[in-house]
Amino acid sequence: MILLFYLVFYIFLGGMFTLTMYVMLQTLDDYKPTYQDRLAIPGMMIWPRGYFLEIEYSLLHPESWENYVHSLDYFLSSYDNTQQARTNVECPPDRYFLQEDSGEVRNNPKRSCQFNRTSLQACSGITDRHYGYDAGKPCILIKLNRVIGLLPSKDGQSPYITCAAKADDSAHIGELEYFPPNGTLNLMYFPYYGKKAQVNYSQPLVAIKFRNITLNTDVNVECKINADHMETYGEARDKFAGRVSFKLRINA
Repeated sequence: MILLFYLVFYIFLGGMFTLTMYVMLQTLDDYKPTYQDRLAIPGMMIWPRGYFLEIEYSLLHPESWENYVHSLDYFLSSYDNTQQARTNVECPPDRYFLQEDSGEVRNNPKRSCQFNRTSLQACSGITDRHYGYDAGKPCILIKLNRVIGLLPSKDGQSPYITCAAKADDSAHIGELEYFPPNGTLNLMYFPYYGKKAQVNYSQPLVAIKFRNITLNTDVNVECKINADHMETYGEARDKFAGRVSFKLRINA
């Protein structure tokens, strides 16, 4: 009798668990989270990453910077013009690429706009296969983390990225050059619809080239996103939202 009781009891528990899981799964959307509790301001990341966001190498020892070059080659391989032309479409710039659903009818898979490697110009790895690392003029790539449905602008102005040295290092950072020009993240790459709905999505990138950084010196750099729909200062939940800090040191 005891065995029979526990058999019925555990079958009942298993049935209840299966039923609740089934009901919960019916409320989920395969393509978009039901609730999003992430920050409204996306985070940022640099490439190559280095250890603890520190990039340090010696001009006299190529082996100290070759890994950074290989890392950039690998990262940018999916941005080759031929690959982008094969998987993504050319979009009209300076406006959102909206692909709304028609009620219950899904407009999937959604198309993605091309981001061609050549738009990074001197930091594309095409004209300079060492990305300036061998000459003490390295390139750092910055990408904005993906946030589903993000519309970063209210007045039609594309967001852009700016970088500067921390106060104590401002005399050592030298001239910065941005690719694409002005560090722009064009509006056509927004909104993002999710990995399953937009399979071939390529995040827009901004490259920063350090033209004449002071050698043999630690230079602490902070980059941030500027957009009229995202105020990056004073964020209560995360003071680093919409920005990334890293250290760069080049030894002669």
